[in-house]
Amino acid sequence: MPRPHATDIAADLRLALELADAADAISRARFTALDLVITTKPDRTPVTDADQAVERAIRLLLAERRPGDGILGEEFGTEGSTERQWIIDPIDGTAGFLRGIPIWATLIALAVDGVPVVGVVSAPALGKRWWASVGAGAWSSDERTPHAAPSRLQVSAVAELADASLSYNSIQQWDQTGHLDELVSLSRRVWRTRAYGDMWSYMLLAEGHLDIVAEFDLQPYDMGALIPIVQEAGGVFTSVDGQPGPWHGSALATNAPLHAVTLAALAPSAPVERTALG
Repeated sequence: MPRPHATDIAADLRLALELADAADAISRARFTALDLVITTKPDRTPVTDADQAVERAIRLLLAERRPGDGILGEEFGTEGSTERQWIIDPIDGTAGFLRGIPIWATLIALAVDGVPVVGVVSAPALGKRWWASVGAGAWSSDERTPHAAPSRLQVSAVAELADASLSYNSIQQWDQTGHLDELVSLSRRVWRTRAYGDMWSYMLLAEGHLDIVAEFDLQPYDMGALIPIVQEAGGVFTSVDGQPGPWHGSALATNAPLHAVTLAALAPSAPVERTALG
């Protein structure tokens, strides 16, 4: 299928932002709700009534506005075409959401022939939204400055690992996937490590506040919306072994100058090097 014309992508981005508005209205109302319903999925991850309600609302709107498009959603699976496929994580960061932690967001992407071309990350509890479409840059807005124009995003220019700030999500994740040694090795080579977690790490990268983000055990809906934002901000997004797209179970996002050296550092045979702690 041919790649969509720029004007088509612009229309898709406008729709994605409308979908985010609908999602925010639901998720914001359920955040910290005393009657929030929480269940456990077969993979032992939590799901709330808010996750399900958000995805249902998005699917209904897409059925009306883009009936020929396919959907891949975390809660209700895949339906329709994969040529133009909306990839939805209704609430990324459910574990934090149900504990009252504000670092969560709705992730909305459109992939054409498997390549994400539109991405929206909407985090109403943080009062922030980030979005991008191919060729049109990456942008953010902040509810604290409602009358300000959107801010264009740009990754950092840090070029040395010794000066880099890394976010890795969680030690347990790296340990459970058998990559803890690689994380420890990389941590000894960078300036600073933190585990900001979920979508927020990638948005901090796109804003230029972080330089490297890496995670394992991910699904396409965890990554689809992040990719256009990181790339349009000037960064690079691959799997930890260098494959493009959200289909390979892991993520390595960098500011671009650090990508090759980080890929090499995370390779299983990478040597351990130490730097002074910052």
